[in-house]
Amino acid sequence: MVFSRSERRSKRSSSSWSDESLSGGVVDRRSLQVTVREFARSSAAGAASGGVVYSQSEKENHVVDVSSLPQLVRNAGRLNEVVGVLVRFGVAPWLQSIHVEWIQRHLRTKSGDKIGDLSQEKRICLAFTELGTTFIKLGQILSTRADLVGPELAAELAMLQSGTPADDPETVLATVEQELGRPVSQSFAEFDANAFASASIGQVHAAVLEDGTQVVVKVQHHGIEERIRNDLEILVELAKLAENYSPPLKQYRPVAIANEFRKTLENELDFTLEQRNLIRFASNFAGDPGVCIPAAYPDQSSCRVLTMDRLRGMSLSNRGALVAAGFDLSELARRGADIFLQMVFRDGFYHADPHPGNLMVLNDQVIGVLDCGMVGRVDDDLREQIEDLLLAAIDHDADRLLDSVVRIGQVPADFDRDELKNELRFFVEQYASQSVDEFDVSGALNGMTSIVRSHQITLPSRVSLLIKMLVMLEGTAQQLTPAFSLAELLEPYRSEAIIRRLSPARMWRKLQNTHRDWSRLAEAFPGDVSDIVHRVRRGKFSVHLEHQRLDSIVNRLVMGVLASALFVGSASLWSNNVAPLVFGASLPGAIGCVVAIYLGAQLIRAIRKSGNLWDDHRR
Repeated sequence: MVFSRSERRSKRSSSSWSDESLSGGVVDRRSLQVTVREFARSSAAGAASGGVVYSQSEKENHVVDVSSLPQLVRNAGRLNEVVGVLVRFGVAPWLQSIHVEWIQRHLRTKSGDKIGDLSQEKRICLAFTELGTTFIKLGQILSTRADLVGPELAAELAMLQSGTPADDPETVLATVEQELGRPVSQSFAEFDANAFASASIGQVHAAVLEDGTQVVVKVQHHGIEERIRNDLEILVELAKLAENYSPPLKQYRPVAIANEFRKTLENELDFTLEQRNLIRFASNFAGDPGVCIPAAYPDQSSCRVLTMDRLRGMSLSNRGALVAAGFDLSELARRGADIFLQMVFRDGFYHADPHPGNLMVLNDQVIGVLDCGMVGRVDDDLREQIEDLLLAAIDHDADRLLDSVVRIGQVPADFDRDELKNELRFFVEQYASQSVDEFDVSGALNGMTSIVRSHQITLPSRVSLLIKMLVMLEGTAQQLTPAFSLAELLEPYRSEAIIRRLSPARMWRKLQNTHRDWSRLAEAFPGDVSDIVHRVRRGKFSVHLEHQRLDSIVNRLVMGVLASALFVGSASLWSNNVAPLVFGASLPGAIGCVVAIYLGAQLIRAIRKSGNLWDDHRR
């Protein structure tokens, strides 16, 4: 999408929507205005709290000028672009006021493919790619939530890459000096201002410290923080719109997910968090000579600049070079996977992005771990839950698997336990004939995630992240050696988990926690009972019962009874030819039947608008 300089200025202050905003397609201006009205209506409460005053005509038409939303989205032009791209690729069906099918038939991607011929997964990835850094990051994070988007879309989103160009050398030097508070020459003996790699948020430069240590310096792109924060505001507002107008999406809590993504991405903008991750990983593997974590240099680092050791070796993504160098790929796969399993089951703090590009083979076959920005944490409770889940899958125990899923996930109100149990039993039978060394952990986890998603069970984000890491870990290892089995590598941890659960220390800790809970209950119980008795004696004890949607149910029931009674009575008048008669028919009876039919139609319309009973039954 390209605007002239004057157009860009006008976009910041104007509320008009440009037909050219769809980058190659034409969309009816009035349709886009409808979308803005819906967007504005969903945001009206928040905007009103910020002091925005709407005219009476705006309130009646639910129309808010885009220029009145700067505190929500800051940039109406960017909002225009986001909505336009979502419409053009047809990836936002909850924008029901815009009919996108005819748009897709006439528009093509940059590579010339017809948008209408592409799969939904491919269109979502193309839309996120076109929208830039924030949405690419959103896609990458959603790839960890297969329970929300499904394994197929999660796999497609995991391949998203950002081609953000590097900043010019002058901008880089200015950023480094501003962040470190001193000239570059006082921080580094040498510094190459031309980046040798560039990613979505930062770019990487080669440098040398005063003591001769070769390092890499990760520098945040100039202005990227402001652009991301602006996009995050738009994303949160679109999530509110989706939650308000799309019942299928509402059950997945898009606003909560958008806020979670917002927090995650804001953390990625702070390089000091990645620095702490490097220090913690280095401490956890300090006694393992086969693992190398780049050392961080706090004196040459800040929120937007991160300096760390430069590792030299072969990337695991270059399988041909590893074979030519004579490395044992099976051993590398086993050792690399074991590093990540130790992070999970031993340390409770793991690298969440184990793709081949983040692993290197150094001298003496030492494995180096790069890019520690995305991490996961596993506490004792989560570790036990994950162990239950994995062990139940490996042991082909459907009942334990069901209990683990229900205990970990958030189940809907209409959850059908028996149906899920039957599906899990069939799922387990598919893997029952596989030995441990043949067990497909990735296939099992993806299959189980699909089943969980079909029952609208939402897993905690930290569980989804761990599942995604294990799936990616097995895929990375199998790129080196197709015969690799993650289940075989998990077998020792299975024994350790059983021993740990039977250990006296764990039992004593459980006993202490139980004793503390019962002690608190014993201390609070007499006071609570005394308070209840005191309120009863004073006649101030009351029980509040809340009946959700009871008013609407009663109103519909009354209307249904009235409509039925009116129809029966009017039909009786009509059949008895009660005067006055018009064309041989009873006028009161005919009018009564018409009114009864009208009331019945209104009742059916109200029921269908709030939730189609037949569709709900089929679901």
